[in-house]
Amino acid sequence: MLAIGEGEACVCHLEATFGWRQAYLSQHLMALREAGLVADRRASRFIYYHLVNPRLLGVLREMAEMQGVSLPELSPSPACECPNCTRQRDEGCKVIPIL
Repeated sequence: MLAIGEGEACVCHLEATFGWRQAYLSQHLMALREAGLVADRRASRFIYYHLVNPRLLGVLREMAEMQGVSLPELSPSPACECPNCTRQRDEGCKVIPIL
């Protein structure tokens, strides 16, 4: 969920970021959708996910801090070629912390 962040992330970006197969990611995203935590939208052949309530990010970060878990930082992956990720790379995308 932290990788999706306050904006949105496409499946191909999550795939490139984590190195996980699309089928594996889809199972997890389906569980998050069924729990009402994420929603999706389709744009052409790309599916973008966003948090239903972005305030959850603060809760996740606080929980990590309370447990002494450090959050790694991810940079945009050059392997993701969706329009959203390409635009972010061209504009100088921020580093995204994840849990």
